[in-house]
Amino acid sequence: MKLRDKVAVVTGAASGIGKAIALAYSHAGAKVAIADLNKDAAEAVAGELRRRGVQAMSVAMDVTSEAAVEAGIAAVADAFGGVDILVSNAGIQIVHPLEEFPFAEWKKLLAIHLDGAFLTTRACLPRMYASGRGGSIIYMGSVHSKEASVLKAPYVTAKHGLIGLAKVVAKEGAKHGVRANVICPGFVRTPLVEKQIPEQAKTLGLSEDDVIRKVMLKETVDGEFTTVEDVAEAALLFASFPSNALTGQSLVVSHGWFMQ
Repeated sequence: MKLRDKVAVVTGAASGIGKAIALAYSHAGAKVAIADLNKDAAEAVAGELRRRGVQAMSVAMDVTSEAAVEAGIAAVADAFGGVDILVSNAGIQIVHPLEEFPFAEWKKLLAIHLDGAFLTTRACLPRMYASGRGGSIIYMGSVHSKEASVLKAPYVTAKHGLIGLAKVVAKEGAKHGVRANVICPGFVRTPLVEKQIPEQAKTLGLSEDDVIRKVMLKETVDGEFTTVEDVAEAALLFASFPSNALTGQSLVVSHGWFMQ
């Protein structure tokens, strides 16, 4: 029960990686807020956790909306008595060659990944500082926080940016006991990745099987996708770490695709 009585907010937690992290945190004793744009799906996950005896709630949250983020974090803090852990996980993927990338889609992707990380962090920090308990802020980066791939200009840009944000939060938050870290998964077979397979096959002129073998998993050591459980274990490590020794660091979880 490494997170006994800690309050965790996980964005994009109605499915995929976010849901896996919320489940891992609940098993470790945390009170969990499932924050997602899809309120019904978020409530389904929260309801599942409550039936298991976990203190859980759902929050409708558009992470690009300042008002929605402020209201959502306030609701969690009021219900559970504060916020100890933030996992900024909400994200999307859009792929185009750079010269064909619509500006509106560039802005949309950056808003969800970067504005969302900023707004949720800004809403949580005062509560973490005031509690005297410190806290943990975790950003969902990617191998693309370290590396680049074709067709993903805004995604690569955003994921690199999260590392910079985490370093600033680590420096500013240290005196208050607030840590900041980035998890950098390789390809995880979530609906987000499933959608990319036919898109990349069409753009690159490959079969879908070749996209998986020759693009997505080519640089791994074993040809395996990273799992949501792999990522959740890293999130549990950062959230439960007892000191500032790891703050400001990023951890690649990618079956060896990128090695530091």
